[in-house]
Amino acid sequence: MDLDVGLLVFLASLVVVLISLIGVLVFYISEKTLNVWMPLLIAAAVGVLLGDAFLHLLPDALEIAHATGANVALWTLIGILAFVFLETVLQWKHDHSISGGKTVSRGVASFAKMNLLGDGAHNFVDGILIASSFLADPALGMATTAAIVIHEIPQEISDIAVLIQGGYSKRKAVLLNFLCASACIPGAALTLMVSQTMELNLSAMLAFTAGGFIYIATCDLVPLLRSEQLKISIPVQFVSTMVGIFSMQAILWLEGAYF
Repeated sequence: MDLDVGLLVFLASLVVVLISLIGVLVFYISEKTLNVWMPLLIAAAVGVLLGDAFLHLLPDALEIAHATGANVALWTLIGILAFVFLETVLQWKHDHSISGGKTVSRGVASFAKMNLLGDGAHNFVDGILIASSFLADPALGMATTAAIVIHEIPQEISDIAVLIQGGYSKRKAVLLNFLCASACIPGAALTLMVSQTMELNLSAMLAFTAGGFIYIATCDLVPLLRSEQLKISIPVQFVSTMVGIFSMQAILWLEGAYF
């Protein structure tokens, strides 16, 4: 592997990680304003997660699978079931940790922890995509990095909204989101290391991540929108969700036009 390629991969991954710091904007928003916008951002997050899964991750997985023979549907199902199991464990541990105490705090909702896991997996896969594209062609690597950066902006905003709604403070939400974004770097590094001896099953990882996003959006965030905790009308909920989906589709159009 060329050292110049390794440096380019590291710098590109670092740029993607730094994009997550867009979340610091929440420090400049008052609690009152944030409470007003939170239901809209959560509804938009549903659209972003579903749009990311069905418009980006699964099509890319299917395209790669034609060459590798990977079973995209199977890995998507495995992703969904893995997140079902993980959330069951998280809820069980939370229930048992407070059952014996006299004081019960709100704590952090399991869907917020699940979102961290899904986002970390997503950024890890982004690192693999960046490294793979640079290994193929540096020009392709630059285009892939630019596309991922544009794609990450609405994703990071929705992630911060989900974490805050799930019980994390603004400061902790930004920090944890940044740490999840940092998974891009080990994903890229692992790809560079194993590229000499073996090929990662990228199609399976994309499908697995898509399954996790589908579960979080439909089983965690949609019920949250229907709860008393977030008072949002159905028409506003639908429009906000469509805005999230459209943002993902707009990025596809932009990628097609310039990358």
